[in-house]
Amino acid sequence: MRIQDDRGFAHLGSYRRNDPDAAVQCGLGRRMRLDNGSAIIHHFVSKSQSFMLLGAFRLKRVVLALVGLVLISLGLISCGYSSAYIRKPPSRLSTRVMVSQDVTSSFAFGGLMIVNASNDTLARASEISAGTFPGLMTLSPTRATLLTFDSGSNSVQVISTTTESNLGRIQLPGATTSMVLPATTTVAYAAVPSASLGNGFPAGAVEVLNLSNGGITATIGAQNAQTIVANPNGTQLLVFRGDTDAVSVVSPTLAVGPIDPGCDNVALSAACQVVSGFDRPVYGIFSGGNVYILNCGAECHGKQASVQTLDLSTTPPTAGPAVPVDGATFGLINGSTLYVAGNSATNNACTGQTTAALTCGRLDVIDLTSMTVTGSIVITDGTHDHMDMSVNGQLFIGSHNCTDVGDVNAPQGEVRGCLSILDTTKPGNTTVVVPPDNGDVTGLQSFTGRKVEYVVENGILRIYDTTKNVLQPTQLSIVGQVVDVKAVDFF
Repeated sequence: MRIQDDRGFAHLGSYRRNDPDAAVQCGLGRRMRLDNGSAIIHHFVSKSQSFMLLGAFRLKRVVLALVGLVLISLGLISCGYSSAYIRKPPSRLSTRVMVSQDVTSSFAFGGLMIVNASNDTLARASEISAGTFPGLMTLSPTRATLLTFDSGSNSVQVISTTTESNLGRIQLPGATTSMVLPATTTVAYAAVPSASLGNGFPAGAVEVLNLSNGGITATIGAQNAQTIVANPNGTQLLVFRGDTDAVSVVSPTLAVGPIDPGCDNVALSAACQVVSGFDRPVYGIFSGGNVYILNCGAECHGKQASVQTLDLSTTPPTAGPAVPVDGATFGLINGSTLYVAGNSATNNACTGQTTAALTCGRLDVIDLTSMTVTGSIVITDGTHDHMDMSVNGQLFIGSHNCTDVGDVNAPQGEVRGCLSILDTTKPGNTTVVVPPDNGDVTGLQSFTGRKVEYVVENGILRIYDTTKNVLQPTQLSIVGQVVDVKAVDFF
C-alpha cells in the first residue's frame, strides 16, 4: 500500500500483504483477488425462503463451501492477510534482479532495469525512475525495499520492490558511498563524509533516514565517515574513516536529533563510543556473536594489515589481538573461513601468473576457529571492495583502480582487469582465474538456484558460468552505464 503525501513522498505500507512468497508459505496455490480491500463472497447472500428450498445435497455443498472459505480466511489472518489481495509484482516475475544504470542522454535515461534472472532477459516491465544517475544500491533483509543513491542529486531513492515503483527521495547533504538498511523497511543509515554539523565540529556524519516520511531524523557526528556496517538488528553501527586507528561504534537509537555530536564529542553524546587499538580499520564483519575488523595497515598509510576481533559485550568495547595478513580492505566469511583481500607493500609480486602487470594483490585465507592464516593467493591489484560466493563455491573478488592490461574491445595478447575468481572447492587451491576483461568491478550477485554470477565490470553487466568461470553464451545488453546489481527475490 502506498499513501502519497502532499510532498510527493509515498509512505510505506504493509509489504507482507503483497508478498507472493508469503502466500506460498501459507499454502495458497492460486491467486485470490479481494476487491477494494475486503473479501466479497458472491451468491451466498440469499433470502431465507430461497435458502430453505435447497435440497439436502445442495445444502451440504453450500456448508462445505462456507467451511472452506472460513478455513481460507483463518489462513489469511494467520499470515497477515486480513484485508488485502495476494498478487505478484507488476512484472509478474519471481526471479528478479534490479540493475542500476546511470547514463541520462537523448536516447537513454538513468534508472533501474528489471532482469528476469531465470533466463537472463530484460523483463517486460517499465524502467523504474530513480533519479538521473542512480548507482550504489542496498536492500532490506526482506528485500521489500531497495535504496539507491542518485549522484546527480545527492539523494537516496526509495524503491518498493513489491510494487516496482519509486516511493520518494531523501535529500542528503552530500555524496555517500555506504548505506545500510539493517532491520526494518522504515529506517536506514548513510555515511556522508562531507556533511556539516556546524558549531565548529569537523565534517562528516551518519545520517539517519526516515523512509516513512522521506526525511532525516538525526545527523550523528562522525568525522570523515566513509563506511558503515550494521549489526543484524540495526542497534549498533560500525563507522570507518580509513585515516585513523580507531573504530566508532554508534548506537543510533540513542542519538538525539536533529544534530547529535556523536563521535565528535563522546562526552556530550550517548550515541557513540570510540574504540582504539587498531591499524587503519576500514571494514567490519558481524558473524554470529563475533565481530571481525579489517585493518588496512600500510595500504592506508598505517603499519601492518591485519584482522582483529572486536568485543562489543564489554564496556567500553575492546580490540582483540591482531592476526597479520598481506592486505585487508574487504572480506567475506564462508562457514569458519574468512577470506580477506588487499595489497601488500612488500609481498606484491605476480608470482605464478603470466601477466604484464607489475604488481598484484593478495587474498589471505584465515581459519576462524584458530585465528590463523592458512593460505595466501595472488589476485589482481587495485582497491578491493567486492566479494561474493557462488552457490558452487566460486569466490569472486573485485576491485577498482587496478592495473588494466590490453583492450577487451580490440584484444591482442593479454587482457586483464579488476576481477579474480577462486575455486574454493579445491583444497589448497592457489590459482585464480583472471577473466579477459577491463575496468572496475562495481557489482556482484550470485543465486542459490543457479550456477551463474552477475558481474558489473567497466559499466557492463557480464554473466559468468560458474561451472567453468567463463562468460556464458547468453549475455544481456543494457543501454547506459551499469553500476550495481541486486537480486530482489529469494531464488
